[in-house]
Parts: sequence; C-alpha cells; structure tokens
Amino acid sequence: MIVVMREGCTPQQVEAVVQAVREMNLKDHVIVGTERTVVAVIGDDRFKDRCALESLPGVDRVVPILAPYKIASRQTHPEPSVIALGGRYGATVGGPRICMIAGPCSVEDRSRLLEVAHAVKEAGAHALRGGAFKPRTNPYEFQGLGEKGLEILAEARERTGLPVVTEVMSIDQVLLVAKYADVLQIGARNMHNFNLLLGVGKTNKPVLLKRGFSATLNEFLLAAEYIIQAGNPDVILCERGIRTHEDYVRNTLPLAIVPAIKRESHLPIVVDPAHGTGHAYMVPAMCRAAVAAGADGIMVEVHQDPAHALTDGAQSLTPEAFARTIQEVAAVARAVGREL
Repeated sequence: MIVVMREGCTPQQVEAVVQAVREMNLKDHVIVGTERTVVAVIGDDRFKDRCALESLPGVDRVVPILAPYKIASRQTHPEPSVIALGGRYGATVGGPRICMIAGPCSVEDRSRLLEVAHAVKEAGAHALRGGAFKPRTNPYEFQGLGEKGLEILAEARERTGLPVVTEVMSIDQVLLVAKYADVLQIGARNMHNFNLLLGVGKTNKPVLLKRGFSATLNEFLLAAEYIIQAGNPDVILCERGIRTHEDYVRNTLPLAIVPAIKRESHLPIVVDPAHGTGHAYMVPAMCRAAVAAGADGIMVEVHQDPAHALTDGAQSLTPEAFARTIQEVAAVARAVGREL
C-alpha cells in the first residue's frame, strides 16, 4: 500500500508515518513529488491495520497497490522519473529528451575506444557504452580487458565529457566498476541474479537493467524493484529483445513493452535495437520505431571496423551510419513532440 500525504504536510508528519510503518515491521520508502509526498509501504501488509495510518496527522488517504512491484509502480510514483547520468553535459534519461547511448560492444584497445568515443560524441550521443567485462556464451571468446578496459573508458569520459555505461557481472565487481563508471549495466543474463541486483542497489550509481531473454513484464519490473528497495531509486529499464521461434533475427524486439511499461511504471525505458535484431541494417529502422513507440532512449553499438570487431560486429553501426541514424531519430522525435 501507499500512504498519500496531504499537500503542505510537514516533515514531522511524514516522519510519524515512517515510524508507524516501521512499528508494523514493514519497510518505508518516501517519495517526494512536485505536489504530494507519498510513503510506499513495502512488505506483506495484508493483515496490517490501515486505519492506524489513515488517522495520522497529515495523511490524505491510504491506497492499496495491487501490482507485485510496489515502488516501481506508477501508482506509487505518478510522475515519470528523470534520471541523471553524470558527465559534463548533464545527460538524463526520461522527460522530453531522447537519450542516445552509443559505443562499441567491447573495449578492445585504447586507440579504438577513444576514436569511437569522439565519433559518437561528434554525432550527438549523450553517453558512451562499452564492455570491460563481457559475459560470453562461448568460454573461448573474448572476455574483455577487465580493469584496464574500465581505465580506458574513464579516460574517454575525461576527453569527451560523456558519461560511461558499462556492465557489472558479479557482486565482487560492483565496487570496482562503480569506481570508474557512471552507470552500472545489468545484462540480460543477470536480470534474475538477485544478489547482484541487491548489490548495485546499495550503490549511488544509476543502474541500466536489461530485460532477460524470456522475462515477462512483471518479472522485469520485479527485478527493478529489487534494486530500488535496496536503496537505489535510479533504475533505467532496457528492452533488448527476447527469444522466440524466429531465426532471421538474433532476438525478437517487442516494442509493445514500451507503452506497457509507461502505463505500469514511472521508470524510464531505453531500447537496444542492436541486440534486439542482431543485424546492423535493421538497427536504424528499429531506432526510429522505438522513439515513435515512446522510448526514453536508444542504446546502439558503434565500431569503426565492424567486420573485424572482437564482439558483435554484425550488429554494430559504423560511425557514419550512426551519424545518419541520429539525424533520423531526431526527425521522429520532433514528430512525436520530443527532442534529442
């Protein structure tokens, strides 16, 4: 349930609600909106006395939340969340602006990464992506440069001003990756790694959470709930395609989840058409479609020589193709009342 406070309530009245929730052996999560303050009550509240909360000074009403995800629900937080990414240029995800995140699948070496970073910055990207740790299905394939890759990404941020988005694969990597990165990415393979979700939930870095290969919308939002209830409200959802019977694409990109998420949750959602299709020629069209569907951002892979990329070359755009794509995306954004 959520406790909706009256307009003009005092901090002392909010604190009294928080204390009452804790006395019920439940967890509280205070959300301060532009007009109202809401206290989300987390835990099994089915047998708790709501009247005890409704009678407290400053309380307007107590509303039951039917969705299993409480804090990620739009009922708890009616206003869409806008999440700051860091960097010199104030990049955000959510709100009227479309965020473009671009870079190579993997950090291969310093010179290539810096070249791509400057290229995507020049084209209009708002954030730089790149993998230092790579979860690979085949154990003999390139696994990433590890901390050396993180150091290169940090140098690229210093040179371009772009915030860095990179993946953390395990709990023991959380503090290391958080030391270098601006946004911690949870990959599709780890969406159900609940200990890792709790680990990034204890950091103060935004988390980009990718949907699992076959996860439902409920499971996706419940994974986000793990992060938020651990203390980190800055979760960005990412649709990257799911497995179906189709074989002409690497994954099937279900863009219908974008308006569904917008209805159910206040969290921003970005779309990854590279993993969602697996083919570079499809990526620009799906970028345009994602923005038309209401996505808050796009994440694509860019490499200066895709044919010789160590990972995911087939789905990577060249810098020139990315520059064209960003112009096309800008046109669609204007058509639907948004901007880059």
